[in-house]
Order: sequence, then C-alpha cells, then structure tokens
Amino acid sequence: MTDNPQQGKDAQGGRQFSDEELQDLVASTDSGARAPTNRAVAMLIAGLALAWSLFQLWIAQPQLWFANVLPALNSSQTRPIHLTFAILLAFLAYPALKSSPRDRVPLTDWLLMAVGGFCAFYVFLFSDHLAMTARSGLPTQMQVIIGAVGLLILLEASRRALGPALTIVGALFLLYAYMGTGWLIPELIEHEGLSFTALINAQWLDTAGVFGIPLGVSTAFVFLFVLFGSLLDKAGAGNYFIKLAFAGLGHLRGGPAKAAVVGSAMTGLISGSSIANVVTTGTFTIPLMKRVGFSNEQAGSVEVASSVNGQIMPPVMGAAAFLMVEFIGISYVEVIKHAFIPAVISYIALVYIVHLEALKKNMPALGQAKSFSGMILKFFIGFAVAGAGFTALIYAVGALKSVAPGLSGPIMMLVLAAVYLWLLAIAARRPDLEVDDPGDPNIKLPTVGEVYATGLHYILPIIVLVWFLMVERQSPAKSAFYATALMLLIIITQRPLKAIMRGEGARMAEEFKAGFGDLIEGLIAGARNMIGIGVATAAAGIIVATVTKTPIGTELAGLVEQLSGGSLIIMLILVGLFSLILGMGLPTTANYIVVSSLMANVVVSLGAQEGLIVPLIAAHLFVFYFGIMADVTPPVGLASFAAAAVSGGDPIKTGFTAFFYSLRTVALPFLFIFNPTLILYGVDLGTASGIAHAVFVFIVATFAMLLFAAATQGYFLARSRIWESAALLLVAFTLFVPNVWLNAVQSPFENVPPAEFEQVLADLPEGTRIRLEIEGPDFNTGETASTTLVMDAHGANAQERIDNSGLMLFPEGDVVKLDEPMFGTPTAEKLANFDFYADEPVQLASVLVPQERLPAQVFYIPALLLLGLVILMQRRRQTVPAF
Repeated sequence: MTDNPQQGKDAQGGRQFSDEELQDLVASTDSGARAPTNRAVAMLIAGLALAWSLFQLWIAQPQLWFANVLPALNSSQTRPIHLTFAILLAFLAYPALKSSPRDRVPLTDWLLMAVGGFCAFYVFLFSDHLAMTARSGLPTQMQVIIGAVGLLILLEASRRALGPALTIVGALFLLYAYMGTGWLIPELIEHEGLSFTALINAQWLDTAGVFGIPLGVSTAFVFLFVLFGSLLDKAGAGNYFIKLAFAGLGHLRGGPAKAAVVGSAMTGLISGSSIANVVTTGTFTIPLMKRVGFSNEQAGSVEVASSVNGQIMPPVMGAAAFLMVEFIGISYVEVIKHAFIPAVISYIALVYIVHLEALKKNMPALGQAKSFSGMILKFFIGFAVAGAGFTALIYAVGALKSVAPGLSGPIMMLVLAAVYLWLLAIAARRPDLEVDDPGDPNIKLPTVGEVYATGLHYILPIIVLVWFLMVERQSPAKSAFYATALMLLIIITQRPLKAIMRGEGARMAEEFKAGFGDLIEGLIAGARNMIGIGVATAAAGIIVATVTKTPIGTELAGLVEQLSGGSLIIMLILVGLFSLILGMGLPTTANYIVVSSLMANVVVSLGAQEGLIVPLIAAHLFVFYFGIMADVTPPVGLASFAAAAVSGGDPIKTGFTAFFYSLRTVALPFLFIFNPTLILYGVDLGTASGIAHAVFVFIVATFAMLLFAAATQGYFLARSRIWESAALLLVAFTLFVPNVWLNAVQSPFENVPPAEFEQVLADLPEGTRIRLEIEGPDFNTGETASTTLVMDAHGANAQERIDNSGLMLFPEGDVVKLDEPMFGTPTAEKLANFDFYADEPVQLASVLVPQERLPAQVFYIPALLLLGLVILMQRRRQTVPAF
C-alpha cells in the first residue's frame, strides 16, 4: 500500500488521531478523501457509485432473465464499463495533490474525468468496430490517439488513488516495451521495441492489456465480494464480530489482544482492506490492549499483524486470490483448499504470541480471569459441532435432491427464509448491540450468552457463500451473487421485522426506511471501496501485456538464475525481497500481478532444475504472502501508520514490532515450497484417508507453528535462553519439513539408466509418479540446460504410457534422444525452452523411480526428545502457568 507522508508525520510525533481523522485516513486510502460541499456534486458522486453497484449486480445475476429485453454483455463489453466507472469516480473522489481542495472538484479534474471516462467507454461503445480493426491488427489513427490519451489518464488516476509507485512501474514497463534497448536495459532482456501504434494497440485497444485478465477478475469476482463485505458491515456484522470476539476472549490474560486477533480474522470477511480493518477493529481493541499492559507500539502491531492476515483467510480472501484462479487455471475451491491450513495456523500462532506477551509481562485480565485452555477446548468442540451440522446439512440436501429434484430449490429457499425469521426472532428478544466507548474506565465486557444470539442471522449469507463455493461448486461470481442477494434482503428487512417482533409495529415504516438507507449506503460504500482496485487492476494490465509482448518474461528466468547462482533458496529470498520492495508502493493486488507475472514460473522452473517439483499454486501463494507483508514492513507499511495513528505510538517502531510478530507469515511460504503437503497439495479430501491425512498435517503444523512462535518470542514456559530458542526452531523446522532430513539420509529415488527406461516403466504399478531429468540446448541461449519432468505411469504397457505422456523417444544404444513432444500436451509446454533442432540432441539424462524408504515422520522422535529437554529445563524456571 502507498503511504501518505502527512499521516506519517502526524503519527511520528506520537499523537493519537481523533475519530474524524481516522475516518479521513481510511477514506483517503480506500474510498477517496474528497467530500464536496456542493450538494449536486456530492449527489453525482453518490449516484455514480450507486449506479456502478447496480450495474455489477445486473451483469452478475446468473439467470439473465432480462436477455429477452436487453442484450447480455460479454466480458469485452463489461470490462470497459467497469473501468469507466472507476476512472470517473477516481477523479471525482481523489484530490490531485495533498494541497488540492477537498470541498470542491476543480475544473481540471472535471476535464480529466470526462476525457478518461470517454476513452474507456469508447472501447465498449465501438467494441464491434474494434474487433474488425484494431484487434485484427489494423488500428485507425483516431483509435491510437484515444488509446494513448486513455493510458496517460489511467496512470494519473492510479497515482491519485494508489500513490506514485504503480504509475512509475507502469510507465517504466511502457518505456521498456516501446524502446526495447537502452543503457538502463540489461542486454539479456533487450528487444527491437514495439512501434507506437503496436504499443497502444496491445495496451488499450486489445483485450490482453488494460482490459485483460486482471480487470476481468475485478469486474467478474472482486466487486461482488467487496460489495458483500460492505453490506455486511452496514447491516451491523462488523460490530457483532468484534463484540463476539471480546465476549469469548476478553476475559483471558491479555484478552483484548487475543480478541483483536480473532475479531480481525472475522472482520477480514467484511473488509478486504488491511487499513480499514486496522481502524475498524483497532479503535476499540488498541485502547483496551494498552489498558492491560501493552505498549502503544505493541498494541498497534498486534492489530496490524492480525488485520493484514485477513487477506489470506478463506473463504473470502483478498482480490489476488481471485487472480490466482485465472492465472493458474484452477477453481476458487482449490485456492481455498491450499490456503486454509497456512491461514488458520498463522492466526492460531498470533493468538499464542499475544498470550506469550501477556505471560512475559504478567498482564492481568479484564474482569474475572478465565482459563485459556478451557477456551481452546470450547472452540474445538464448537468447531466440531459446526462441522458435523454442516455435513448433516449436505447429506439432507442430497437426499432431498434425489427424492424431489424439481422441488429441492423452492424447499431450500423456504427453509432458509424460516431459519432467517427464527434467528431474527431470537435476536429481537435482546437489545441491539451498541458500539462501546473503549475509553470508558468502567467498561464491562459482554458474555458470549449476551452477544451470540444478537447476530446469528449475519452468519446465513456466509453459509450461503460457502455452500455455493464448496458444496455446489459454483463459480466465485455466482456464489457471491447469491450471498449478496441474501444480504440485500437482510439489510432491508431486519429492522422492520425486529420492530414487529418486539411489538413496535407502529415503527415499521420508519425502520423500513432506515433499512433502505443502510442498503443505499452499503451499495455506495462498496463501489467507492472498489475505485482503487478497479484502477489498480487496469494499470497492472500494462505490466501483464508487456510481459506477454516482450522477452522480459522468458528471459528473466536466466537473469534471476544468474543472481541466485542457481540456488532455489537464494532465489526465493530474492523474490521475497522484490515483493517487499515493490509492495512499499503497490497495493497487494497490483504487487501480486507484477511479481507473479515475472517470477512465479521462474520459481517452478528453477526448482525443477534442482530436482524439486514446486507446484505452481505454491509459487503464487509465496508471492501473495510477501505482497501482504509489505503492508506491515517499515518504512512505508501503511497499516502500521494507521495503527500508530490509533494508538499514538511511533509508526516505525510499530512497523518493526508488527514485522517481528509476523515472522510466521514470512516463514510459511518457504516451508510450503519445500513441503507442499502443508498446502494440502496432492491430498485428496474426497476420501476418508485424505481427510485423515489433512487433519494430521493440520495438527502437526499447528504444533510446529506454536513452537516457532515461542522461539521467535524468546519465551516458552519461561524466558528462553539462546540455545533453547535455537532448539525450539530446530524442532519446529523438523516438524514442518521432516523430508529435508530424510532426503539427506536416504534418497527418495533410485537412479535408473536411461537405456532401461522402457523396461522399468513397463514394470511400474499403475499411477506411479516418476521423474525424468532432461538435458539439452536452451532455445534462447544455445547453452546446455536441464529440467525435471514429472510423469505419471498411466496405460497398459510401456509404449502406451509414453504416448499418454506426450514424449517422443528415440533410443540409440545407451542414449535416449527426445524429439519435440506432441503439440498441445503438458509435456510440450514444459519442454518449450529446449531447442529440438540444434546439432546437440535433447536427451534423457536420468530416470528417477520412487524407492522404499523410512517414513519422514521418524525424525519427529529426536525432535520431540529435544523438545522434552527444553521443557524439562524451563519447568525449573517457570513462575506462571503456561495457559
């Protein structure tokens, strides 16, 4: 995220911001800081935002009942309209400079808004004409002028909404694509340069640049999820989640900090913005954390660490998660599956970190203290009951569909309506939750019994979302539409229905009007929160198109390999640092697009050269995690500045402390690169054994992450000595990646000579996965390159298995040469960098067949013995209970 220098200056002095200043901080970052005094202009901004939300709901609804009246729009038409709204609102809502007026819209902004809006809308209005001209390689001069002006105005909109970083990066990529060569451009990535016409055609007029996949994801998926969160917040779910977290955890030692972690995890469902999350939950949690003994910086950094991680928490993750769906070509359910364990153990570890801080300082509880271990037990019992209930629901609906398939839909809708009315009736028996004043010295923490029943109906839209995503296996867009549709119903009806249930029927009209007002405000807020994302995904399309049209994408692998010396771990560190540096100026979504476009495939290919099969999803999650960390990292982690503004602490110290608390988020990506089981890669959740495996991985990973947290905090049962922290790190590492030690002791594969490949392949059991090391001349450099190819043995005999793989083998004595693989097969794509027509042949260097060996878990034994020694030593010094 970008940084506002003025905010840094104010927070630097340790001044605590007022509520109005905090709201302005969020607005200037997320939705635009301009608030015109002219009613007509204010109504125009609100009207455009409302129209944008209604347009997105219209194009998202899956039945297309309006198709007989109005034509259904395709993606090449909806994307320009989406960007038109974003540009119009960017110039109306975001001032040009810090000194620019906020109470009115200057004439230049009106002009930029009109011209920029026209350039984007032109792509929609003349989409058929563009298909015949520009997209067929024959752009007209007028189209080139419109595209060039549109690009400049888009970069200016990006600068206003997101700060200068993305504008500078986008401009540099445009210059590189146009010039191709120059004293600043390394020889490795030089090219002839695109003509001005070809550049504008690729970037603005075609469907692969500004109007490409990133903007398409923003149009189809992200808007609905942001709108869903905005409506949930307006309905009162945000306050409910925070109160629920405090009711459950506030009574524990260091309880406000634990409540901040859980509350931020739940409000992460509502807010995709870490800054908004910090301010929303932090205004309540940070003063209470300070009251029980956390310093200003510690209180702010706990809130930062928990709020930033909201983007990695399924089922509603950050916008970058939806881009993964398009970039990798897997379903959103798969992304959730892979992201689940790292996200959950990360939050569990953060709760444990603040618990350790409370033990270190012997902090009191707010009110009567309760047992931490008892709370954990209740949580797991509740989780098990909820899981069993959801499973029973799946089977009940399945039985209904088999008995009455035609009636299952209406019956489910009636049941949903009945459950909603029942939960609302329960809520109506209790007073509505008020927003507490955290500065009140006599604050009384609520109990779970007082809070939970007041907002159970807010869980229904989330259940609907998860149901359509995970059970019905619908697209993210359709799932979000159904959840948002239910949210629209709830936000309008909850107030008047509660009035009736409380015997206040005379107030029904007034409450209905208030509910309708909440709906309009939620629709407007959702659209305003999307301005930055819409502009960011469009501007990031510039980078994607440049990577596609120039050699930077393919040649960067060689450059990174040179810098890393061919070492995967060094390259991962470089990629992580690159993400952090870029993230100092770019929002998470744009950062992910840039780094994943340039680096994700490089990680996979370099891993293959080292014989390590890195799943593409692991490489993308690696980039995603480090992009999120940029919101924390000093000197410009804006989430840290926001937290410091709330706490009155120093933003740089807050940032460093938050980074220290977030070391687990730094470590996790490295761990799941080397042990993909942590992201459930290769684990089949459709079988009992697969579920048991996933549960085992979760338990071990959680235990390991808690030990990692204890090691980095320097406290376990007592303050740790250096050797004890080192031992805990070693134990945690062994539990996370025991295969590293096993591979050092016993090779996982038997090396078979290439000449025996066909014989060995014929003898392998069906489905066995083997690895083939391929060597040959590189297509670009001519030098000898190597890679590791994974092959599954599928087929009745050796030849059929070879044919199924797409390989073309030509044995000559002890050498097995390869011809170009069959076109369209995965093998052809993976071996695309080899030159099959050079004098030196591409050949099979070795065949690696899995061999029987010890289970990796055998290394848990010495690790647990070492842990036992640490526990034994620390028990002698322990002064307070561990839980």
